[in-house]
Amino acid sequence: MNEGILGIDSDLLGATITIAVAIVFAYLVDRIVLARGGRLAGQVTEAGVSRAAATRLRVVRRLVFVTIVILGIGLALSQFTQLGKIATGLLASSAVLGIILGLAARQVLANPLAGILLAITQPIRIGDTITLDEETGRVDDLTLSYTYIDTNDGRLMIVPNEQVVTNIVYNLSTGDQNAPVSASVWLPSDGDIERARAALAPLEASNIETAEITPDGVRILIKGPHGTARTGVSGEEAALRERAHQLLLSAGVLGTGGE
Repeated sequence: MNEGILGIDSDLLGATITIAVAIVFAYLVDRIVLARGGRLAGQVTEAGVSRAAATRLRVVRRLVFVTIVILGIGLALSQFTQLGKIATGLLASSAVLGIILGLAARQVLANPLAGILLAITQPIRIGDTITLDEETGRVDDLTLSYTYIDTNDGRLMIVPNEQVVTNIVYNLSTGDQNAPVSASVWLPSDGDIERARAALAPLEASNIETAEITPDGVRILIKGPHGTARTGVSGEEAALRERAHQLLLSAGVLGTGGE
């Protein structure tokens, strides 16, 4: 009896040490990846690594950490000799159990896989401003399972990575940042287009064109001047649209039917 109890205590002690060593080792590897990952990529800045490297490193660090801890737990469980008998009894039903767990965990497993895919392909990066499901915000963090988006209005939008991968995402931090901002205004169906162009001259727009003509009105597309730095695309579009509306209203082009 005493030998059995001592055997269990010995197994428990060995398992505890194994898990502790695994956690410490995972932490040390995490520090090494953080310290050397950016240098290996040649992307170190004064504040740390670039956004592209930071996004990839953050996901890789968490993946490596979780993998080492899981391996440590597996080694710890192998310390218990009593578990061998239980494992033998469960082996016959392991296939059915695996199918059930696979179906139940499909959604759970899809998010980490999507997180790894986001880290590799990097359609979005930490610090990018994106639009997802009509919500615009800055990518604050990217974990194995979730993407955290700061909407800049006191809310933190937490999106499962699978939704980020399978939905349409507009990345407002890429592309030609010097491209002019565009906005549309509507004229009445009998509005004078040439008079509207003259009224919009103070905007110094790079282009003013008739984008659409319908029985309800005429849509005028206005492209702002070139070379203006973008700070907030949606805000600049709204400002351009409002100024154009005021100019057309002052010129009497909108009439009684204008917006």
